[in-house]
Amino acid sequence: MPYQMDYLEPAPLDTRAEQVMVAMRDGVRLATDVYVPASPGHLPAVLVRLPYDKCGRYTFMPALAPQFTERGYAFVVQDVRGKFRSEGETVPFVHEVEDGHDTLEWITRQPWSNGVVGMWGDSYYGFTQWAAVASEHPALKAIVPRVTGTDFLATTDWRTCVPELYLADYLAHFWTDRLIYDFPVDWAERPLAAAFDEGFSHIGRRCEALDRFVLGERPAGNPAFLAGRHPFDALSIPVLHSVGWFDNILPFSMRDYAALCARPDKAGLQYLIADVTDHENYHLSQWPVQPEDDHDADDAAMARLLPKLTAPALDFFDVFLRGRGDPEAVPRVRWCLGHAGWREAPSWPPPGARELRLFPASPGRANSGATGGVLAAAPDSARDSVTWTHDPAQLVPSTLADPFSQLKEWPDEREVEARSDVLTFTGEPLAEPLDLAGPITAWLAVGSTASSMHLLVKLLDVFPDGSARALARGQARAAGPYAERLVRVELSHTGYRVQPGHSLRLHVASSDFPLYLPHPGTDEDPWRATTCSANQQTLVTGGQHASHLVLTVLDGASASEDR
Repeated sequence: MPYQMDYLEPAPLDTRAEQVMVAMRDGVRLATDVYVPASPGHLPAVLVRLPYDKCGRYTFMPALAPQFTERGYAFVVQDVRGKFRSEGETVPFVHEVEDGHDTLEWITRQPWSNGVVGMWGDSYYGFTQWAAVASEHPALKAIVPRVTGTDFLATTDWRTCVPELYLADYLAHFWTDRLIYDFPVDWAERPLAAAFDEGFSHIGRRCEALDRFVLGERPAGNPAFLAGRHPFDALSIPVLHSVGWFDNILPFSMRDYAALCARPDKAGLQYLIADVTDHENYHLSQWPVQPEDDHDADDAAMARLLPKLTAPALDFFDVFLRGRGDPEAVPRVRWCLGHAGWREAPSWPPPGARELRLFPASPGRANSGATGGVLAAAPDSARDSVTWTHDPAQLVPSTLADPFSQLKEWPDEREVEARSDVLTFTGEPLAEPLDLAGPITAWLAVGSTASSMHLLVKLLDVFPDGSARALARGQARAAGPYAERLVRVELSHTGYRVQPGHSLRLHVASSDFPLYLPHPGTDEDPWRATTCSANQQTLVTGGQHASHLVLTVLDGASASEDR
């Protein structure tokens, strides 16, 4: 069968925009589209810096532009360095601070600019906002980073965590050169570091970012931020953190939000809006997604989506860029409780939230079928345990094909939960709704015959028909061998109503492939290992150090205040 290699070239320029090649301090020119209202005057600007083609349908910037210009903003969209029409080397992260600063400076010198700029955008073009904050340019007055984080490279060191393979996959397909490529990856290749090599040979070059940041040895820290230049230290402007409860990048977003709220000098600048969406903006209310609601393929669906994406940012910018409205009236937290609607709160988790602890029990049944053991309200007094085999030659398959589109798929987990190397603990069906509103953490007492192990943990909503769908997930690398020492696994946050008749399920495994880098069962680098070894893993329940799940929940009136 011939090798299938597809690629995305720059889409045609939008005739409503003026493209300018903006020179950076080193002479590299970045392709920049400027959209202005019919009567421009001196306007505040909203800047978007992205690597996915400023003219392409995937990020729909030409379709978004009227949302901003009709509100009285100049809309400036730029291909970052080394991507599509922009010049320079193709490598993410390392130039964004300086390039963000120089682009902001260029905007302030334009005849249509009043010198005030906000930034907006998703994912990597949320990261470029944080980089611009680190540049400390005085023109930047507010940012709205959506489904993003300040440090996507924090989870690439296999010695300390369980790396996301989809980050490596992303770099290989999006950052090899100025284009975007779609090519098959042979995940059966060993060593795993060679999985992308056939694709690179057809492109004619390797991905420098993959080699430097994932496969190679690199210094600790983010290559974008030099010592003393982290955006958290530089931040002096309001931030609207925009997140989705089903977004795979949610842990990065919420870590940023929590870290800044914990700093007395920064807490007053933080705002949060959280919807029941995934990374690609599919909504829980649309599931299962029908063709007419698929904005990735249907233009009418995309047109319906755009105002929902921009309205929170435009309202925020009206207050903080134009001075229209009272900053004190802007909700600190606006969040959607899945299946129940929108709420406002002065903080996150919302007032009235409490911890609910659930305990795995009956471990002998945990790997005997999808339902497995019991998720109980109290721990067993006696210590008990279950053992399973982690075999790197027989990895637990990932149920999601595309982790960025969880709600477009939202698969039933039962097929993998029937395996003997997956543990499940299921609670009783609920008589009343249970509102989850805050962080979720699993504390697991585990051990292994190997010197370390991976823990891949999911919290599931079990529907009355038996189907089980993931609400949250987390992963951790546990050093061993030991047992009865609790290992913390953070499953990030959610806002979700578990409905009457549904149950909660805790799902524990040692692999989730190919979403996460598999453990070879030895001390070798998983990227370069050519052999593997099966080993025995143990989970302990009950007793002095009982494994448990910590949920954040709302009760009664606290949960029912719709806004």
